[in-house]
Amino acid sequence: MQELDVVGVRIEMPTNAPVLVLREQVDPHRVMTLYIGGPEASAIHAALEGIEPPRPLTHDLCIAIIENFGSDIEKVVITEVKNETYYAEIHFVSRREVEPVSARPSDAVALALRVNCPIFVSDDLLELVGKIIGQDVAVEQDNENEIIDEFKDFIENVSPEDFFD
Repeated sequence: MQELDVVGVRIEMPTNAPVLVLREQVDPHRVMTLYIGGPEASAIHAALEGIEPPRPLTHDLCIAIIENFGSDIEKVVITEVKNETYYAEIHFVSRREVEPVSARPSDAVALALRVNCPIFVSDDLLELVGKIIGQDVAVEQDNENEIIDEFKDFIENVSPEDFFD
């Protein structure tokens, strides 16, 4: 198994479909992408940004229930893909026993991010779907983030007088 980092959630154009992007932690840093639903994309994005809602959302509620019953999440494993559908397991630790439970990868990742547990992928699956992406993609992403930050700064500080001489 290989440990993965969550790169983020992107919107694929022109379909506007949310895509979860995961990257292998070690060389060759293969990337895998999974189409996910909108609510799961929002939950993953909120966890990555450290956003805490005023009231618990579904994944927050699940964590509270898990902890209330004396369990912890040890790890998440993305196990396979069948007919373009990915499968995952959440490995719970309860009374020193590890019990895997089947889950959608997007839900499993949303939970893993909230409890800061590792996310893994089977070697066979990563070999099948992982793609090696060049260094220029990371630089391109950094440039894109800079442009977005500059635009946000502009929007927050613009006034009507800025458009007149």
